Amino acid sequence: MKSHYQTLRSDGVPVKAWVNGVYFEEQARQQVLNTARLPIIYKWIAVMPDVHLGMGATIGSVIPTLKAIIPSAVGVDLGCGLIATRLNLHAGQLPDNLKGIRSAIEQAVPVGRTHHGDRRRDQGAWHDLPPIVVSEWRKLESRFEVITSKHPAIARSNNITHLGTLGTGNHFIELCIDQHDQVWIMLHSGSRGVGNRIGTYFINLARNDMGRHISNLPDRDLAYLKEGSQHFDDYVEAVQWAQHYALVNRQIMANRVLEAIRSSLPIAVESTEFAVNCHHNYVQRELHYGNQVWLTRKGAINAERGKLGIIPGSMGANSYIVRGLGNPESFHSCSHGAGRMLSRTKAKKMFTVEDQIRDTAGVECRKDKAVLDEHPKAYKPIEKVMEAQKDLVEVVHTLKQVVCVKG
Repeated sequence: MKSHYQTLRSDGVPVKAWVNGVYFEEQARQQVLNTARLPIIYKWIAVMPDVHLGMGATIGSVIPTLKAIIPSAVGVDLGCGLIATRLNLHAGQLPDNLKGIRSAIEQAVPVGRTHHGDRRRDQGAWHDLPPIVVSEWRKLESRFEVITSKHPAIARSNNITHLGTLGTGNHFIELCIDQHDQVWIMLHSGSRGVGNRIGTYFINLARNDMGRHISNLPDRDLAYLKEGSQHFDDYVEAVQWAQHYALVNRQIMANRVLEAIRSSLPIAVESTEFAVNCHHNYVQRELHYGNQVWLTRKGAINAERGKLGIIPGSMGANSYIVRGLGNPESFHSCSHGAGRMLSRTKAKKMFTVEDQIRDTAGVECRKDKAVLDEHPKAYKPIEKVMEAQKDLVEVVHTLKQVVCVKG
């Protein structure tokens, strides 16, 4: 299949951008061109159609590096991603009023924002740990203790108390209906407070380790750790742990949401064998064009041939279960969503609660000032994003939310 990217020339490696027909802001364009100038980049950078400005590196970019990793490109929401599972439930079996189901989900999973780091008053954290959280944390704890024995500052984080919790911003829990009227659970979250602490800590270490050489970078946020350096191995160990934490976090929440739905309906509800749990902010070792590289997907998912992934739209648009086409030029990657078109500040100024009510019609969700930054029109049209990457993935299922929970 012919690839549908544009090639951007830079002072460094080329940039291949799958942005035909979608908005690509100038600041994000310049940001990715800055990253392309780094001496550690392998071959080229791939830009996905949901591209938008990020901290340091661009969201919606795929960055292959040789013998080095850029911590700020991996980010601070380490292992952020989605899980989706199909239920043995038909749309016609749902009640007409879904407010009770939304309330049950909000009771089952802590959602929302921390109170300036005060864990005692954090509505988005556990105060009484459920048995499943205690059990899963025990499997994570020994590796965490190894990491924190070398870097004690990481221990001062929301770790066990955030396991199985949603967070805020663009994180969500949804009940969706597919093209066959089957019901799905889909949710979006990552490694929460502990991932943020790990990411922030090593971003600062990378800046310090580069010392005076940081002045040679196009952006100090692009500081990198090289293999063999003082902190590289510790970073890889901590990131891999956080990425596993994120997978477990999503699975716990999916189980809790399933229990909430069961408690709300007078019928037996089970998840089927169809489930996908995938990262879209992460780094891992991969083989591309004959070389082992560190591949950072910052707002992108793995789209190897045959691999299933999840591409959500906004809270008022379709989402997609996709199958990768294994395009080598994108380093077997595709977009992680629709991608923001407006900043959170601009969205809050531009849209009203009345706009939110109109543009989320048919969705049981919050419709107040606090979620205007997540207004559907703050995001690129998901249909255009999917069209721009039709050489990267094929659609398996089309989902439309009927319940959306946000923090």
